[in-house]
Amino acid sequence: MTAHRSLARRTAAVAATAAAALVLVACGGGDGDRAGHGEHDRAARTPSPTATASARQGGHNAADVSFAKGMIPHHRQAIEMAGLAPDRAQSPEVKKLAAEIEKAQGPEIKTLSGWLTGWGEDVPEEGAGTAHTGHSPMPGMSGMMTPQQMAELRKSSGRAFDTAFLEMMVEHHEGAVAMARTVQAQGAYRPAKDMAGEIVRTQSAEIARMRKLLGGN
Repeated sequence: MTAHRSLARRTAAVAATAAAALVLVACGGGDGDRAGHGEHDRAARTPSPTATASARQGGHNAADVSFAKGMIPHHRQAIEMAGLAPDRAQSPEVKKLAAEIEKAQGPEIKTLSGWLTGWGEDVPEEGAGTAHTGHSPMPGMSGMMTPQQMAELRKSSGRAFDTAFLEMMVEHHEGAVAMARTVQAQGAYRPAKDMAGEIVRTQSAEIARMRKLLGGN
């Protein structure tokens, strides 16, 4: 009888110990799960570098839209002016400058148009805000030539064309630089601000170059 009771007590003790161990394991597993979930939640709340870069680049505002819509017709008119130089200019320097303007501003028009399309905005139609329409330039566009100025430029040739072209293009470039500085200060879209910086740099240098050519005329 005594031996039987002793065996029963030992069996009960082993069972209690095993149960306690199971409880401890279960509790420990729960803490691990909670820790794992916590790490997962923190990871979910932390934006990836790609998402952060996309957010920095993707946001745009009204100033960016205005810049793109204004610079497209502005560039188109500069290209129109430059396209007159091969047949009318006398100075090789003027012809070279005109070719450089066409080469630089054509691709920028495509880029600006792509931004507007991506933003769900209308791309200005060909001739909008330029001499072909006979209308005043769009708001925010400065340095645009009037239809009368463009007609006079088309009629000129030789040295007279060189002088008129340089004087008009200085004014035109100054307008582009002003527009670029505006979006640098007020815009939100990083690629637009980067393009604006390039416009300020290159066209300011061309203004100095054209003034030097004018001084030699």
